[in-house]
Amino acid sequence: MANPFAKAKGTYDLVQKARKIQKELKGTEIEATSADGSITVVFNGEQRMVDIQIDESWLQPDKKRELEKAILNVVGQAISKAQAVAAEQMKKVAGDLNLPPGLGF
Repeated sequence: MANPFAKAKGTYDLVQKARKIQKELKGTEIEATSADGSITVVFNGEQRMVDIQIDESWLQPDKKRELEKAILNVVGQAISKAQAVAAEQMKKVAGDLNLPPGLGF
């Protein structure tokens, strides 16, 4: 007879792995920089911006709209990178679930 607690232990182990990955993601930093190197943003693995650096050359009133567009572009890049890192980490947990292919992982 199969151990009735084996499934519960397996679930517990998966939850522990997911928590560990979440903690690792929080400590992971993903950086994106504009093509000219004048704007850098840093996100953590939870997709929260933790830093932004803007070259002083942008700090002129006539460059306001151009700066806004550049920031949006770099932030979008960083979010995409952060999502890719998180998805890769979650694949590790999903692999332990033995899910059928095509469930979004």
